Amino acid sequence: PNLGPALNMTPLSNPPLSKNGLEAYWMPFTGNRHFKGHPRVLVAAEGMYYTRDDGERILDGVAGLWCVNAGHGRTAIAEAIATQAKALDYSPAFQMGHPRAFELAARLAKTLPGDLDHVFFTNSGSESVETALKIALAYHRHRGEESRRVLVGRERGYHGVNFGGLSVGGIPANKEDFGPLVAQVDLLPHTHHPDHNAFSRGEPDWGGHLADILEEMVEKHGGQTIAAVMVEPVAGSTGILVPPQGYLKRLREICDDHGILLIFDEVITGFGRLGSAFACEKFGVLPDMVTLAKGLTNGAAPMGAVAARKGIYETFMDAANPDTAIEFAHGYTYSGHPLACAAALAAQDIYRDEDLFARAGELAPYWEEAVHSLGNLPHVIDIRNMGLMAGIELDPIPERPTARAFDIYLRAFEEGLLIRTTGDIIALSPPLIVERHEVDRMMELLATLLKQTV
Repeated sequence: PNLGPALNMTPLSNPPLSKNGLEAYWMPFTGNRHFKGHPRVLVAAEGMYYTRDDGERILDGVAGLWCVNAGHGRTAIAEAIATQAKALDYSPAFQMGHPRAFELAARLAKTLPGDLDHVFFTNSGSESVETALKIALAYHRHRGEESRRVLVGRERGYHGVNFGGLSVGGIPANKEDFGPLVAQVDLLPHTHHPDHNAFSRGEPDWGGHLADILEEMVEKHGGQTIAAVMVEPVAGSTGILVPPQGYLKRLREICDDHGILLIFDEVITGFGRLGSAFACEKFGVLPDMVTLAKGLTNGAAPMGAVAARKGIYETFMDAANPDTAIEFAHGYTYSGHPLACAAALAAQDIYRDEDLFARAGELAPYWEEAVHSLGNLPHVIDIRNMGLMAGIELDPIPERPTARAFDIYLRAFEEGLLIRTTGDIIALSPPLIVERHEVDRMMELLATLLKQTV
């Protein structure tokens, strides 16, 4: 694809980082002690590639962190941010507005399916999740159903790191240091059962019946107590768990039967990852809310959003009196930040003008064949994929879980490929501009590393 006029890709002039120079930064989701002894530093990026501080190029196999869907160094986005910064660098979001926020909300409302036509801006996926959960609780309260306080998530689900998202999330290691979280939470079982659905291509045949466990939860808690169910259409951070056939549609049916809101966390799957604008379109299921972030701005500025159906928004508007009352006592200093809105609008233009969502769908069969070509290599016990996502699961080293995959992560980086690992799973999600020869290079390098792995 045409990335626009070339940016100046000369890395910023930074002095070499000494150990002392690394120390002040407490890095997120990172083994700080190991990293600061063996730093991996990126200084520039363009198209499909990062540049390391030693000048070597790194092929980006994970779109940064699931977010750089249109590739790096997009001139149009950089120029939109710079232009906006010169005109209006900041505008308060409370009791004030600026044109770009309204323009972006309208643009997203047109892109989203059905009547998901009202948008609340946040600064991250975690904040989007927290916002959606609060909307769900307040919505039922405004309808006179204050008994609906139970929130349902799913085992192995990831919904960010704030208290609500941790609570409905299902990754125990993310919770264990923080004691009790939100009290009224229950978790559906995950759908990944290798005895039944290993090496699935797309939606597994087995597992749709697991959605019926939500009916058991309704019996357990009472039909008037569950406020919302939140799931990732495809669970990303836990290692690419694709929903079984019919699973999401069955969740929708059960939620409809019992007046429960269904929330899709599309922080990862939104903006083309599965070959359609949003996963809810791909699966033909309309949720009541969708959480967004990451690809919203192509990763160029921190931003998230919650899209809610018209009836939810109108419930808040109808409940507030007088008309000067604040209908939803929630928001952030940087909600709808002018620079983030400018970045997001420019990113949406690129997605549209280059038809990147359709491009991802067209490339998906080639991606699938390439990823599954690794299936017979040493230590590979499962591969699953959908759209331009894939998880390659390895058998763990006894008494050293995560070590095998992390070793491949480190060696891949040295050889010029950025991947992501979670547990003993290699996760791949390249920018949507990836070319076939770059897919081939990823798989060839991973094949070599797997063959060399003890």
